[in-house]
Amino acid sequence: MTPRPRVAASESTAAGTPPAVLSPEVAEYLAHLRSERDVSPNTILAYGRDLSELVSFFSSYYGGDAWTWQGVDRLAIRGFLAHLTRRGLAKRSISRALSAVRGFYRFLHRNEVVDANPARAVGSPKLERYLPSYLDRTQIDLVFQAAEVRAWEGRFNDVRNLAILELFYSTGMRLSELRGINRGELDLVSQQVKVTGKGRKQRIIPVGDHASLALRNYEAKRDELAGHLGGKVDRAAFFLSAHGRRLSTRSIQLVVTKFLGQIDESAGLSTHSLRHTFATHLLDAGADLRAVQELLGHASISTTQIYTHTSVERLKQVYRKAHPRA
Repeated sequence: MTPRPRVAASESTAAGTPPAVLSPEVAEYLAHLRSERDVSPNTILAYGRDLSELVSFFSSYYGGDAWTWQGVDRLAIRGFLAHLTRRGLAKRSISRALSAVRGFYRFLHRNEVVDANPARAVGSPKLERYLPSYLDRTQIDLVFQAAEVRAWEGRFNDVRNLAILELFYSTGMRLSELRGINRGELDLVSQQVKVTGKGRKQRIIPVGDHASLALRNYEAKRDELAGHLGGKVDRAAFFLSAHGRRLSTRSIQLVVTKFLGQIDESAGLSTHSLRHTFATHLLDAGADLRAVQELLGHASISTTQIYTHTSVERLKQVYRKAHPRA
């Protein structure tokens, strides 16, 4: 990769607004992530936004003068992070943007466009550790009671919605993983499902008895729908809309939040709350932390450990309520 021409300020819009066209270096880096690193589309999209904003910021930071990637220093990158802070971005989003900049400069350095990576010396913002929202055993029972009552009526959407809830709680998979399931990846004989997670890493998760039953009932309704639509359905996708297309991310979110909202409308529960509930209930019952890590598809066990804090907080609440001298 040969050095690129200097980037003029006129090539970008105002700071904070992504330019209409990516700079050549950024476009090449994103293509590298897509074709050689097999990075997920969502990550590429996020990195593209972050690096587009970086280009826009530098155009303003250098006062309208031409600048080069080689000329950017640590202070300029710290200025970019300060700009994101002023915009009100969460620390997690700022940390992701810094990760994008670091990766981009590693790419430039390997291809001899720059002599060093100035982003290496910039510290990441300290992320807040929070206790994820989850449902207790009584709440999860109420969710399934409501879904089962509707599913008993036999309508396609209601039977499918119960299967979605059961699969989320039975496996702890992510929203994107559930949406992406294809028919051949779910084996109800051996009661397991293969999902593709972050970084396109695949893992196999066991599926419980209740979920397997709900999924079998849905499969029968899915076959009825395919016959009704004359076979004009997405043959690969497992979860379908009433029109035979793969169910959208937004549709799945609405299905789940509708039922969770009946439990606690003000709690902000979401599809991810079922993932948190899955992990919390397993650890409460004595499951091994490493096993839960594998089931969730976490790259680091430190990510899984947040659920142990949830369990400890729950025990503290029980202690405070029950102990005479708490």
